[in-house]
Amino acid sequence: MALRFGANVSAAETDYGTVLLDERAGEYWELNPTATLVVKMLMAGRDEADAVTAVTNEFDIDLAQARQDVDALVRQLRTSGLAT
Repeated sequence: MALRFGANVSAAETDYGTVLLDERAGEYWELNPTATLVVKMLMAGRDEADAVTAVTNEFDIDLAQARQDVDALVRQLRTSGLAT
């Protein structure tokens, strides 16, 4: 499922991943390179299965753990109100 940041969220890529600013709460969130890859894929319209595959291809992680991590990231971004 595609992912979109809320209108009040700013994102900036860094050498270490991505930093998100929740302008409503004044809180910063830091995404590591793995989370950055997942977010980029989902924001480009790819689905979570594609993101899991990309994570296993790019990083030393097994399929089950990658699936769990992608699910947790998406859930946290949505629960926090950063993404829809």
